[in-house]
Amino acid sequence: EAIVHILKRQISVRGIAGLGDVAEIKKSFNRHLHFTLVKDRNVATPRDYYFALAHTVRDHLVGRWIRTQQYYYEKDPKRIHYLSLEFYMGRTLQNTMINLGLQNACDEAIYQLGLDLEELEEIEEDAGLGNGGLGRLAACFLDSMASLGLAAYGYGIRYEFGIFNQKITNGWQVEEADDWLRYGNPWEKARPEYMLPVHFYGRVEQTHEGPKWVDTQVVLAMPYDTPVPGYKNNTVNTMRLWSAKAPNDFNLQEFNVGDYIQAVLDRNLAENISRVLYPNDNFFEGKELRLKQEYFVVAATLQDIIRRFKSSKFGCRDPVRTSFEAFSEKVAIQLNDTHPALAIPELMRILVDIERLDWEKAWEITTKTCAYTNHTVLPEALERWPIYMFEKLLPRHLQIIYEINQRHLDRVAALYPGDSDRLCRMSLIEEGNPKRINMAHLCVVGSHAVNGVARIHSDIVKTTVFKDFCDIEPEKFQNKTNGITPRRWLLLCNPGLADIIAEKIGEEFLTDLFQLRKLLDFVDDSMFIRDVANVKQENKLKFAAYLESEYKVNINPESIFDIQVKRIHEYKRQLLNCLHVITLYNRIKKEPNKKFVPRTVMIGGKAAPGYHMAKMIIKLFTSVGEVVNHDPVVGDRLKVIFLENYRVSLAEKVIPAADLSEQISTAGTEASGTGNMKFMLNGALTIGTMDGANVEMAEEAGEENLFIFGMRVEDVEAMDKKGYNAREYYERLPELKQVIDQISAGYFSPKEPELFKDMVNMLMNHDRFKVFADYEAYISCQEKVNELYRNPKEWTKKVIRNIAASGKFSSDRTIAEYAREIWGVEPSDVKIPPPNEPRE
Repeated sequence: EAIVHILKRQISVRGIAGLGDVAEIKKSFNRHLHFTLVKDRNVATPRDYYFALAHTVRDHLVGRWIRTQQYYYEKDPKRIHYLSLEFYMGRTLQNTMINLGLQNACDEAIYQLGLDLEELEEIEEDAGLGNGGLGRLAACFLDSMASLGLAAYGYGIRYEFGIFNQKITNGWQVEEADDWLRYGNPWEKARPEYMLPVHFYGRVEQTHEGPKWVDTQVVLAMPYDTPVPGYKNNTVNTMRLWSAKAPNDFNLQEFNVGDYIQAVLDRNLAENISRVLYPNDNFFEGKELRLKQEYFVVAATLQDIIRRFKSSKFGCRDPVRTSFEAFSEKVAIQLNDTHPALAIPELMRILVDIERLDWEKAWEITTKTCAYTNHTVLPEALERWPIYMFEKLLPRHLQIIYEINQRHLDRVAALYPGDSDRLCRMSLIEEGNPKRINMAHLCVVGSHAVNGVARIHSDIVKTTVFKDFCDIEPEKFQNKTNGITPRRWLLLCNPGLADIIAEKIGEEFLTDLFQLRKLLDFVDDSMFIRDVANVKQENKLKFAAYLESEYKVNINPESIFDIQVKRIHEYKRQLLNCLHVITLYNRIKKEPNKKFVPRTVMIGGKAAPGYHMAKMIIKLFTSVGEVVNHDPVVGDRLKVIFLENYRVSLAEKVIPAADLSEQISTAGTEASGTGNMKFMLNGALTIGTMDGANVEMAEEAGEENLFIFGMRVEDVEAMDKKGYNAREYYERLPELKQVIDQISAGYFSPKEPELFKDMVNMLMNHDRFKVFADYEAYISCQEKVNELYRNPKEWTKKVIRNIAASGKFSSDRTIAEYAREIWGVEPSDVKIPPPNEPRE
């Protein structure tokens, strides 16, 4: 252990541990621990040690945080506001140590105190305030915005309960509330002095001064600030999450005399707004509480933005800005999907009703300020709110949306006289019972820029969902291919790999990931090939040990670690993966004495609690595992593992251990994907369709360095025209027929032979995602995987080519593009002086 520790201390990319730093950290740690215990008990628990360390590290943040905000106040740069209903942050401790350059000093200090840093890190709860890709993207973006020195703010909701914890019981998913704040959150600071009122319900009164929204119910928004440190640049930005609080006179107004107790109990109704994250990924559920959440975050945030705009130093002579002329030169608002779309009518309401600007001026300011990112083209995911809900909850906003729509349609009618079909298609209001507001149309009309999240997705957006809009304003539509932060997704989760890369090309790749291209010089270097293979093997052994200690499952570390981790959804086609596993099993059973390349197939991910088919997919996979893993004929040639409760902190363990990354959505359905990028950066090879960012990954690395298979978007479109006939494949492919017959007959559910009947029926008769159409190509592509894995040296060379080609997929590159092409700001490499140096 001591030797391992000495080796760890030599790791270059984690910062040098100066003796002064170590002594200082030990002193601070002991001080925090002492105050924890003085208040409480005599014996310290591991959790006490974790909190002492978290507070020690936090102390190093605070000075930089204050100084950064002071710097922004004086320089008054244009500020970026990233509005999102999800921020999937994961754990904060290790990321903060890395970005502050404290990791090694802390490691050494904790070691000298007789403790194990990794053990303490495991105590921290994930901040699971997101469902998947969209929420994690927001988290990566915050890291990159801070690392690029942008004056940026993340705005969202401080959910009391994040994404549910997933338990697997008898092969079924069971949800448990995620009480992540139970022990307190050392990384947040409540800011009651910035509490703001948010209004709901009421009615609109026409007065001589214009419309007034009156008789509303008020909920208070209490901000909680979390520091967001950039990588070694002393910048610390802010993520501000709002929590709902009932005002003290809530339900105690004159008409409610007498039932004081009930009135106080009813405060919960107001405070429920920030109680829980809606656990749907790529699915719209039109619930009133969700609409309240969406307006709550928007209303609080816009008041905050305008307060900051008015009181900022700009103009110097005036303590307060009164003119909104320069608003869009000082404020950018990015809408992460349509969830914060109400920012558009809310900003209009503030400018017109409160600040008394005329409509045209207000509209110009609003469109120049707002920009919208689209995250999906799946129709079931698009937000379409019933008008009756708006009438009741946000009556003034409904009027404003009607006015926006009227002016929008007048413009379209002028361009296309007599084309009533087009007016119908482009309206913000959808006819029907009930009438609905199309929030995506509102975002497109109310923004100066609209972007997709991978090139193929942005093209699909322009030619299908928003084609009519693109015809009128093609310059509005852009692409911004997603990225991931290399700090968390390489340095933090895979220090062994980061280290051997740094040995070869230096450390600059951590802030300029394109430098990984230099690794192409070493693709034939046998020492480097060996190092890369060794790091992967160590990561696999470590993950195997983790699975054994946590879940008592034994896996063969020599096998291919074949991994598909993401939310469970039909379009992501975990079912196609299942069919391959069963096919593999049948082949082993058919020729038990043949040499097979051993595999461990792991699937992980949560199913939305109300998504029946997704839950059945989990049950099928666990049922297949029950059969395969207990069949003595199979031995350790095939293992099937469901990874329970997949989340950010588990991703950090599993991704570095992967050999094969499964990215197998039906072409045209996965907007981008970001897990695909994490696997590529961490030395896994990709088996995937030409969908989302896979297309650009293949372009960067060379298609021959990925395992690409299956229909392209054009093939899927052609098949939609001609009609997809699943039975045709079932009849033609004997192995597929055998697999489906087994599932159908209850081979994997002998106690309930009918269990998967509905699923088989779906696959045979109404499969929107055409699983059978790609089965044959997938199976034969998987044979190519086996073939290459038999040749470790050639496999590792492909791995190196993939790592070398992953530079494009840094969120630093993505954010630099947003900054220049949407927000109109330049990234800066200015290093703010640290708190211990005097300011100039």
